[in-house]
Amino acid sequence: MKLLHEAQDDDPILSVVNLIDIFLVVIAALLITVAQNPLMNPFSQRDVTVITDPGKPSMEMVVKKGEKIERYKASGAIGSGDGEKAGVAYRMKDGAIVYVPEGGS
Repeated sequence: MKLLHEAQDDDPILSVVNLIDIFLVVIAALLITVAQNPLMNPFSQRDVTVITDPGKPSMEMVVKKGEKIERYKASGAIGSGDGEKAGVAYRMKDGAIVYVPEGGS
């Protein structure tokens, strides 16, 4: 009886089978991770926006539209740019926001 058990311990195919099982588990975990991540999922046609560190100088925004992924980094400047005032927005007591355009021609 003891000779039968020793023959199984020396079989090199058993270690290969164990390695294949480990690789299958790792591949399954990677596939689940990719399926749950909205930016990496190649089958998702939804538009996704991810913002990291909001409101901090290291803020970064990643926008995925279809298959195109764009990355925007915060410059640290607040409210910079060219433009003109278009109107005023007021928050009412009930939480509604009312926009009043500038009086012009």
